[in-house]
Amino acid sequence: MTQPVVLIAEELAPSVLAVLGDGFDIRHVDGSDRAQLLPALAEADAVLIRSATHIDDEALAAAPRLKVVARAGIGLDNVDVPAATARGVMVVNAPQSNIVSAAEQAVALLLACARNIAPANAALKAGKWERSKWTGVEIADKTVGVVGLGRIGVLFAQRMSAFGTRLLAYDPYVQPARAAQIGVRLVSLDELLRESDFISIHLPKTPETVGLIGEKELASCKAGVRFVNAARGGLVDEHALAQAIKSGHVAGAGIDVFATEPCTDSPLFEFDSVVVSPHLGASTVEAQDKAGIAVARSVKLALEGDFVPDAVNVQAGGVVAPELRPALPLVEKLGRVFTALAGHVAASLEVEVRGEIAAYDVSVLQLAALKGIFTDVVEEAVTFVNAPALAADRGLEVSLTTDVDSPDYRNLITVRGVLPTGQTVSVSGTLSGTRQVEKLTEVDGFDVDLVAAEHLLFFRYEDQPGIVGRVGAALGAAAINIAGAQVSRTDKGGHALMALTVDSAVPADVLDEIATAIGATSARSVDLV
Repeated sequence: MTQPVVLIAEELAPSVLAVLGDGFDIRHVDGSDRAQLLPALAEADAVLIRSATHIDDEALAAAPRLKVVARAGIGLDNVDVPAATARGVMVVNAPQSNIVSAAEQAVALLLACARNIAPANAALKAGKWERSKWTGVEIADKTVGVVGLGRIGVLFAQRMSAFGTRLLAYDPYVQPARAAQIGVRLVSLDELLRESDFISIHLPKTPETVGLIGEKELASCKAGVRFVNAARGGLVDEHALAQAIKSGHVAGAGIDVFATEPCTDSPLFEFDSVVVSPHLGASTVEAQDKAGIAVARSVKLALEGDFVPDAVNVQAGGVVAPELRPALPLVEKLGRVFTALAGHVAASLEVEVRGEIAAYDVSVLQLAALKGIFTDVVEEAVTFVNAPALAADRGLEVSLTTDVDSPDYRNLITVRGVLPTGQTVSVSGTLSGTRQVEKLTEVDGFDVDLVAAEHLLFFRYEDQPGIVGRVGAALGAAAINIAGAQVSRTDKGGHALMALTVDSAVPADVLDEIATAIGATSARSVDLV
């Protein structure tokens, strides 16, 4: 069997190859050389890059087999994500690979700025012993303002807390209770600027955040404030900051990022009280290793058709909340059971999520359901990227409903659809107990309590004596062991459903034999392997 081709276009950590393992045809190319890159892409199923390789529409057109583009880092300026999405190519990055390194860089810049480390180092190496000239300030008992409480901002705040500081934060997208959990008081930007002795920026670069700290904001700051920006260039107006430092209103700054990069000439370079570095936030051995490992894992998942948490062009978007991840396999199985019960693609589909997890962005569960629904329907590998397209191609209308109220279960997910005939088919499931056991709780309105095992059987029939015995005898004669069985009915002598888990797949002729023996109106087998 031909192995998928993984093209490594730039130097990555050695751990990447270890993660990929032996199941791939690993090839190397200089991604910055288009003459080498484009021919190499012709047979690639995946390409791993850093910042020097540009994957644009031309490169995508040269890669008819390409399924995933993996960027070992956060930025995606060198990947045409819309073009990739239009071609059904997944794009992944490593959004958490450098968060610790970036937070530590901000801490390092703050400390270096507070204690004049850079100019003292330069002076001493120049032969000058100037202890009194480089007197700094302590961090303890000072007020530190954190602008942006994302993952890096939180890590920075946690580390600054160890210095005995008072922490303020500004972030319009964070609830006060969440800030309080990490020991930070949420305030307005104006209050943060007025009260802080040190201010560190931890925001993404968007039209709303560019120039957030300008001349007006700097003027409103406490005299003697020190600024740190290890997030994105342009969030702080560099010219206005230089003027504020020149006037003495701002005591100093630690800057790792600039509005235009590479930057070798800035008005900030004139001041001894400013410590600068050439965008080193992610430049640690550990961050580069994490980035390589993360995208290698994503490539494996993508090529195997599994959910990729770091896919940037999956419709659910972003990284899946840890609270949702255990539910993904369950929901995919619900989709497969639904398809088996329905026997057809539905005209409309509803994914209903109830309980505690409904408080999160559960749109990924809709993708998981679609993946399950089409896994046994189409020949191509179904992924979280192409599942919505498969639904659209088939005119399947999909909706997602949520409700934090779940009377009977902590969490309950239902996949419910209407067939072209008007018939409604549904299947529900939950994760049970501390071991999060995948269980089916409802099938077509019948209550069940059945482990979502590898091999399932469902029979619909009119309730009457002897049915269980006949089914057991027929399976026994076929050397198929029953692991679990349940019967649910509407009322005595009414409609009944028998649901079974068995140890092996049931041949179609055996299934037909049982259906005939018990007069079943419906007989379905599902193999979740």
